[in-house]
Order: sequence, then structure tokens, then C-alpha cells
Amino acid sequence: MALTLYVGNKRGSSWSLRPYLALAHSGLAFETVMIRLDRDTTRAEIMKVNPAGRLPVVHHDGLVIWDSLAICEYVNELAPDAQLWPADRAQRARARAICAEMHSGFAALRQNMGMDLVADHRGEGHTPAALADAARVMDIWREALAASGGPFLFGRFTIADAMFAPVTTRFTTYGVDLDATCRAYVDAVAALPAMQAWRRDAQAEV
Repeated sequence: MALTLYVGNKRGSSWSLRPYLALAHSGLAFETVMIRLDRDTTRAEIMKVNPAGRLPVVHHDGLVIWDSLAICEYVNELAPDAQLWPADRAQRARARAICAEMHSGFAALRQNMGMDLVADHRGEGHTPAALADAARVMDIWREALAASGGPFLFGRFTIADAMFAPVTTRFTTYGVDLDATCRAYVDAVAALPAMQAWRRDAQAEV
């Protein structure tokens, strides 16, 4: 049975984008099914595919996995040749640490600069707390890129890039000031074929 990834609206479902990018990079065959989040039937549709009532969720051979990071970890085990974690143990630990920080942190950034791949909100959402979160994100990027040489956080694309990809779109949507290093990273993520495909679908939702 092929992998099926159920996602929310591509325009704004940041958690759905993350495992989509990991799956796209893995080389595995998979199907993406979108459940719109703005319908009266949304809750019932989600419950049909995930008793936890959350998106994204993956179905594979009778197994149901939710949570973006858990899905990415599962994809890494299915496709080890894709090297979705760094090969070096220390770098792998570092990648997992920043993924965990992204997974559980940056509440002000999420609240004030929600992902929206279609709208232009430049200058909005720039609260002190959101900008402090943005500064921490950029510190993480600069440190990783300085160590790896880029273009991605650990040289080649990894789960860490999948986890931070929605933030790259937020910085563009809300016009967050970026230095040359961070701008190059945002551009590298935006240029990924899977990212471009996701954006096209998001634009078609309007």
C-alpha cells in the first residue's frame, strides 16, 4: 500500500508542509490528499483518517502516524538513502535539537505571523516578541549555515530544513528584514521543486 499524506489547506497549513517536503525529498511514492480546514465537514473528515483529530497524518500499510516530526522520522526510516538526517552523529544531534525547538517554540511568531503563501502582509505582525522569535530563528540558521557551508542548514536538505521551511515563507509574507546569509537560505528553500509545487497548489486554492 502506498503512502498517503493527508494535509490541510496548502495556503496556511505549516505543519502539513513539513512532512510533505520530507516525503518529496525521500523519493518514495506517495499521494497527497487535502482536507480543507474551513468547511462544516472538516472535523468529521479529519476524524475519518485520524482519531486524534489532527492534520497532517500519514497512512501506510495500516499504520496511522500523526505529528509532523514523527512523520518525518518515519520517512527517514523508510528511505535511509535519502539521508534526511546528517550522517555525522554530532550534527545529527544538533539537527534534532533545532527541530525540537522549532516544534515546540516560537509561539509569538506563530501567533503574529501565521503562514500565508498567498497574501502580502509586509510590515504586519512585527511585535517585539515575534521579532525576538525571528531573531532566534535567524541565529539558528546562521550558526548552522556557517558550520555546513550551505545552501541548506546541514549542507544538503534534511528534516531540519523541512521543519523550518514554513518560517522562510512567513519571513517573506511579513517582510522580516534578512541579512544576506538568511536571504540566501530563504531563496534556497523557495527554489526547491517540491516547495514550488506546494505554492502553486496554494495559489490555486484562492
